[in-house]
Amino acid sequence: MLNKILPVAVSAVALAALTACGSTSGPGAGAAASGGAAGGDAIVMGFSQVGAESGWRTANTKSVQEAAKTAGIELKFSDAQQKQENQIKAIRSYIQQKVDVIAFSPVVETGWDTVLLEAKRANIPVILTDRAVDSEDKTLYKTFLGSDFVTEGKKAGEWLVENSKGESQVNVVELQGTTGAAPAIDRKEGFAEAIKAAPQIKVIASQTGDFTRSGGKQVMEAFLKSNPDIDVVYAHNDDMGLGAIEAIEAAGKVPGKDIKIITIDAVKDGMQALADGKINYIVECSPLLGDQLMDLAKKVIAGETVPERVVTEETTFTQEQAKAALPDRKY
Repeated sequence: MLNKILPVAVSAVALAALTACGSTSGPGAGAAASGGAAGGDAIVMGFSQVGAESGWRTANTKSVQEAAKTAGIELKFSDAQQKQENQIKAIRSYIQQKVDVIAFSPVVETGWDTVLLEAKRANIPVILTDRAVDSEDKTLYKTFLGSDFVTEGKKAGEWLVENSKGESQVNVVELQGTTGAAPAIDRKEGFAEAIKAAPQIKVIASQTGDFTRSGGKQVMEAFLKSNPDIDVVYAHNDDMGLGAIEAIEAAGKVPGKDIKIITIDAVKDGMQALADGKINYIVECSPLLGDQLMDLAKKVIAGETVPERVVTEETTFTQEQAKAALPDRKY
């Protein structure tokens, strides 16, 4: 009889131990349930990317993935394909999986409060990367890591003001990023603020190219048909600027000469076009945020205080500067 009772007792004790591990609550719950930060195990990060719409985004994804591997952080990655609903589903999935930290680059600025509140209630810290959210409740996320998009737009506008002195009128067409996205809103605002100093500069048309090369080409084709006197293209990213180059060349004009082009990002293809004289000026926006993101994640999980906003250091490029930088360019 004793031989029959003993195995049952042992099984009951083991089951009780498993149940206790699975019911852990609080900030470390995700770690305990999913092999995360508790007990010295690897941190688990859920990361939701906007998509793969540009060379910049591809480089950003690679940076995050490589940095996670180097830092010993387990990365659960999802591609939202530029749809907010996909990103919200991914974040909710990460909450259900009880990851240790969630990081994401928001497709658009608004509409995040509900899902971020769910993460907060689950005691899972959130880090915003590359793009910010428009929310009055700053407690919904721990920090923002990325660029100052307004400053980027200002830099683009300031270069045009400086290089348009003495001209009677400068007609600009603007290739905007994804409607509602933080970089599109801010880069437009910064550029508009800078060119106020030069009333001869006029934005005669502005339309979204969705941050894609194909979108930039299509919109530029339409601009060229409806506006015969275009002097400058201001593109919110390199890929749309590269698409504009294709449309300009197809129309029998010379990009960089007949129509000047200003872009933002400084990815390799854009930098090559700048070195070749097809783009005139690029404002840098670095996608290499991976190492900083992993460092912030470790600090947040450890309960350390982090800045509300971590802005990356970036520069600008002329043709000669692009030529010098290209051989060592990482993206």
